[in-house]
Amino acid sequence: MRLGGRLSAAIEVLTDILERRTPATLALRDWGKANRYAGSKDRSAVGNLVFDALRHRSSTGWKMDDDSIRALVLGSAVYDGDMDVEALLNAAEETHGPGAITDNERERLANPRSFDGAPGWIAADIPEWCWPAFENNFGDEAVVEGQALSLRPPLDLRANTLKSGLANALTAMAEHNPVACDTSPIGLRIPPPTGAGRLPNLQATPAYLMGEIEIQDEGSQIVSLLIDAQPGEQVLDFCAGGGGKTLAMAATMKNAGTVHAYDIDGRRLAPLIPRAHRAGATNVEVHMPPADGLKALIGKMDRVVIDAPCTGTGTWRRKPDAKWRLSLDQLQIRMKEQAQVLEQAKEYVRAGGLIFYITCSVIAEENENSVYNFLEANPDFTLLSAGEVYEDTYGTDKSKPWSEDGLTVTLTPASTNTDGFFFAVMEKAA
Repeated sequence: MRLGGRLSAAIEVLTDILERRTPATLALRDWGKANRYAGSKDRSAVGNLVFDALRHRSSTGWKMDDDSIRALVLGSAVYDGDMDVEALLNAAEETHGPGAITDNERERLANPRSFDGAPGWIAADIPEWCWPAFENNFGDEAVVEGQALSLRPPLDLRANTLKSGLANALTAMAEHNPVACDTSPIGLRIPPPTGAGRLPNLQATPAYLMGEIEIQDEGSQIVSLLIDAQPGEQVLDFCAGGGGKTLAMAATMKNAGTVHAYDIDGRRLAPLIPRAHRAGATNVEVHMPPADGLKALIGKMDRVVIDAPCTGTGTWRRKPDAKWRLSLDQLQIRMKEQAQVLEQAKEYVRAGGLIFYITCSVIAEENENSVYNFLEANPDFTLLSAGEVYEDTYGTDKSKPWSEDGLTVTLTPASTNTDGFFFAVMEKAA
């Protein structure tokens, strides 16, 4: 495909996403199936245009003084894709291009509208309804935090210490030019691509197939290590999903003790079984729903990990379409689910045991608020200082996460160069 065809394709896919509310991955997949002539580089280039337009939907519309889908794609091609304006002008008039660039479009592509006078949510690329909560959480840094959540993400990997180490993993991935992560001692990172570039598919590499590495964002690695699961302990991962944190904890426990993995959705949990086998994690026990199968664990767990259902605001740079589908109603539903999950999971903690409450959200309503509401209703639990745990684990010279109360911590792309994660630890009275 020529550039003009790629631009038209991006407009077509983005229309499907924004007007028909089709998830981005499905919209791109459907376009690829309908256009078999498009090669892998074409699909990657179109995907970059679409995801950049979604990440910067508000700011690009402002800079173009036009929030139409066509303007979002053209603006993203230049502002985010480093495309030369003259090259874009020529491509637009190609046979399969989106049509000639207007004088107004040309002016804005060359001279983007200034953010002077723009509302904060525009500059931060945050949905307008969500801005008060976002600003309340981050104050003067809200725009900076929002902009960081709108950048292209890297590809992070975890060296599986049951089979390998960081040095060996870096060597195994050398052709992809990885670097060691800033904070996680077992993490390696492949930086985000620029322009029409793409991240590699590592699931067919020998190191992945042999279980020596796992794909896991550094933020998820950091919170997994903060749990500090010890060899010989009994740990319940109550919302295990695909099992990323389950496998990370199994490795820190050196296959001694048991990580019990449960999720209300058995379909999400099922891939953990082959993943654990590949990783050599022999101390993982998978419990399919319903929760009746967990009765034997009640009151016996040293640590209960709750990776709670949430809005996923911390993953917006990876799933930017979700940013624009999120609503206040969905937030309120997630908050109710979080309260329910906390009440269910507390039953499994032994006296003197710990609950770890984690979300991939950066909104206080489903983070600090959920924790404090639980503590108010359950006086036998005490909030411990996750900030101290963070410093004890990673030292004081690393990037520091947010902490509104000095006890809970929130990792963000701007503060820790990771996805957004909230982390709190609560102890049950002995």
